[in-house]
Amino acid sequence: QVQLVESGGGLVQAGGSLRLSCAASGRTLRRYAMGWFRQAPGKEREFVTALSWSGSSKYSSDSVKGRFTISRDNAKNTVYLQMNSLKPEDTAVYYCAADMNGLGSQVYEYEYWGQGTQVTVSS
Repeated sequence: QVQLVESGGGLVQAGGSLRLSCAASGRTLRRYAMGWFRQAPGKEREFVTALSWSGSSKYSSDSVKGRFTISRDNAKNTVYLQMNSLKPEDTAVYYCAADMNGLGSQVYEYEYWGQGTQVTVSS
């Protein structure tokens, strides 16, 4: 079992930055690809970005490409999401998730999920 806990969310003005963290316990993240998803009110959970277990492969949705960066520190069992140039449409609950089987972009591909952290971007 892997327990994931996100932190770092909050309220920020448009154009600002936030860094989210996802700390894991219960098992090492070394063998897991890690992803970030988000869910806005009334919308389905959507893929944001993902990073392979080695850190050598990553990809992001078009909506965040060039603005958001995923990284990981396997020694600290932690994954990060650096979010720059935030826009009001980035407002959502952000979730990290762990995927043992590959580098997916679909919700069903991820075995473990955190509880989420709220990010609100004001205009």
